[in-house]
Amino acid sequence: MSTDAKQTRQRLIDAAAALFYDEGIGAVSVDAVAARAGVTKRTLYYHFKSKDELAAAYLDARDQPNLAAFQRWFAASEGGLAARIQGLFRALARVARRPGWKGCGFLRTSVELVNLPGHPAMRIGAAHKKKVEAWLRGLFEAEAIADAAGLARQIILLIDGAFAVVLLHRDPSYMETAGDAAAALVTAALARRGAASVQI
Repeated sequence: MSTDAKQTRQRLIDAAAALFYDEGIGAVSVDAVAARAGVTKRTLYYHFKSKDELAAAYLDARDQPNLAAFQRWFAASEGGLAARIQGLFRALARVARRPGWKGCGFLRTSVELVNLPGHPAMRIGAAHKKKVEAWLRGLFEAEAIADAAGLARQIILLIDGAFAVVLLHRDPSYMETAGDAAAALVTAALARRGAASVQI
């Protein structure tokens, strides 16, 4: 693909990302995406065979940046493992306080496409959430927590549950409350690890 073609494709993804996140995939036409990107609809269809493919590309483009943000917020937090997990939630709460925040794009897309489980965007969204869960599991395994997989699942449920409730009530403090619960879970898991080592 030529440099110009790559740039045009990226402009289309950027335009779709802005519109899909602000208004929802169903509410946005391909004409609107093409217009925002400054190209013709024919050009859009040259790069993407369908709106479904464009929606998948929109989420795929968010995948690594979103995971990197989680990792960055965790690393920037001070204290031990529990405090850093809590810091991740506090960072999410700060993001949720921004005027343009409209929740998790992956979860919102899953709601829009709930009747289309095989949709490519649904598969990308599910894979992204599994990547976050796997990253959390790796953190807990590094601390020799016995049920690292179970704890990672609990934390991802708190994250995504908080996304939903914060969006519903427009109150980011729910994210902070979820962070308190997550820190308590991690603290308890670390305590069980310590107790087990004493018995040995």
